[in-house]
Amino acid sequence: MTEFREPRFSVVDEDLDDETRVLTASGEVHVSTAPDLAAHLDAALAAGRTRLVLDFAEVAFIDSTGLSVLLNALRRLTRRGGSMALACANPTVLRLFEITHLDATFDIVPTRDEALRHVGVQPAG
Repeated sequence: MTEFREPRFSVVDEDLDDETRVLTASGEVHVSTAPDLAAHLDAALAAGRTRLVLDFAEVAFIDSTGLSVLLNALRRLTRRGGSMALACANPTVLRLFEITHLDATFDIVPTRDEALRHVGVQPAG
């Protein structure tokens, strides 16, 4: 019998102030792991965070389920007057945003500091 390995995925939440939360994800965002990401995004919105930075520097892959989770969170955040930025430089992940034309929907920048600036936070240091 073939043994399937657990999907490698984790998210660490970091509140920078009362409005800003950084979610640092690593691994693969797909049908098996997207609910975990959705739970972190839901928690940020429930806590009243209106500026979200998703640090995807260590995300190796994202599928349509992951994109759907991100779109849902962006829609809910935008309705509240909030903003979201993604930090990602992985060509594989960026390619999916490009081919789905979602690179025009999301603010995607190469670094966490640039993403923080996009949501109106001056990075420390």
